[in-house]
Amino acid sequence: MRTLILQLGRFLPALEQGLAERFLVHQWPGAESANSWLAERAHAIRGIVTGAGLGVPNATIERLPALGIIAINGVGFDRVDLQFAAARGIRVTNTPDVLTADVADFALALVLSLLRELPAADRYVRDGRWLAGPMPLGRKVSGRRFGIIGLGRIGRAIAARLAVLGPVAYSASAANTDQPRYRFVADPVQLARDSDVLVLAASVTASSRRMVGRELLDALGPQGYLVNISRGTLIDQAALIAALQERRIAGAALDVYDDEPNVPEALRALPNVVLTPHIGSATHETRDGMARMVLASLDAHFAGTPVPNALT
Repeated sequence: MRTLILQLGRFLPALEQGLAERFLVHQWPGAESANSWLAERAHAIRGIVTGAGLGVPNATIERLPALGIIAINGVGFDRVDLQFAAARGIRVTNTPDVLTADVADFALALVLSLLRELPAADRYVRDGRWLAGPMPLGRKVSGRRFGIIGLGRIGRAIAARLAVLGPVAYSASAANTDQPRYRFVADPVQLARDSDVLVLAASVTASSRRMVGRELLDALGPQGYLVNISRGTLIDQAALIAALQERRIAGAALDVYDDEPNVPEALRALPNVVLTPHIGSATHETRDGMARMVLASLDAHFAGTPVPNALT
């Protein structure tokens, strides 16, 4: 009998085809029928494939006694309780490195789009308003002071791109001695105070969740810009909306949100934001690479060989 895998969410054809070729794949049925569905199949499910934004609740893990691996199609793992999984002998994997360049490129694109108001410029031409005169001026990007919260793989790649444009400082759990060209600022609030553009590239932990609140936003100030390509839960979303509405910060560019894909109308209505639908790694090349990594992790686990990119 083929190994039973539970798939949470939908993925691109390359991954779904690879899963179907190897395993008996069941899609999660939805909350309304989850109890009856699990009652019939829970004992046989040996693996889960999920997205970084979906994860797996502990309550679901508890109901799957044969579960041996959770393969995350993405780099983030904040929606999977690693300690909970490890205590049950469950392997958790993700897909690092392959998406680093795309996410860093996209962060740079968001910085440029935000300060030069590229989405507004596109609408200005499409709506025929150029005929009535030039659109309002944007902001210069070169020479800005850039701050990055989080200097892991993606943070370092973003720093390398921004350093061409202006000085870069960063905040992290500790100074990175391998990156002496960037100034370390231990306090994220002070980093915001020292920055014209603040980019969030940190993972979500108990200490970083909602770290961007009123205090940090006020430190960034009315001439400061916020860019988030990491996780929506790093930000107190209500505080951000208020800061944008009251012009206590100049603007924000967001690729991630608190409750994706639900984006509050108050945020969508603001003119000083650039909003994208969590597409930082969304290129054909990177998603194909991610698919190969997920399949390699599953193949190794069920073959009893060392599992690449294991988090537990």
